[in-house]
Amino acid sequence: MAKKRMLMELGMGSSLRKQDYTRAACRALKDALWHNSLSITEAFGLDRSAMIIEVDVAVQQPEQVDTDKVAAILPYGTVSVRAVHGGLDVPKPDGGITVIANAAVVVYLDIEPAGAIS
Repeated sequence: MAKKRMLMELGMGSSLRKQDYTRAACRALKDALWHNSLSITEAFGLDRSAMIIEVDVAVQQPEQVDTDKVAAILPYGTVSVRAVHGGLDVPKPDGGITVIANAAVVVYLDIEPAGAIS
């Protein structure tokens, strides 16, 4: 068996007032999921739990992201979340910031390559 990349979705989320990097990351993941129901497993006769889901969320202060809270959004599969530097902090006139996060969700399945001999 081999881990094969099946799909990728992208999302963006923000925390407008609370400067909450986890909230922005969660919203970015939910935005990515809104574009796809992640039902790829059905096409291969597999259970949803067979999905290997890797999530990268990019924010200016990745150490402030609670990756367990972000991972909890996904209802099935083996999930890993990594917070990395990126996104955008937009200064506000009052001295605060608006936090913008980007998310990339990649789904893999552990399947036989086409034409493989078992």
